[in-house]
Amino acid sequence: MDNKINEIRRKISTLRAEMTLIEASIRDQVNRDLDCSEASYRLMAMRAEVAQLVGRWKAAGGGERLPTVRERLSRSFEDRAGTKVKVDKDKAKPTPGHSNARV
Repeated sequence: MDNKINEIRRKISTLRAEMTLIEASIRDQVNRDLDCSEASYRLMAMRAEVAQLVGRWKAAGGGERLPTVRERLSRSFEDRAGTKVKVDKDKAKPTPGHSNARV
């Protein structure tokens, strides 16, 4: 059963990622005064599919709260920022007698 739940979650995640791309495309089309009805129909169909998948996920025993796109993006940003910023404390301390200050 866990495999089925994980498979549904992967599909939901993939659809959400595709939806953000289509939403960006719609914004771009609106900004250019172009017709965005085709992309809008695709987005509405994807939303309906996500709603159906969430229903199947809950019926299969998925009980934890699914993160929103904003939460997922902020979490992945925090993860990336946390792994890249590592400071070696010994190297961060200035050595005596050396300074960048101008005299």
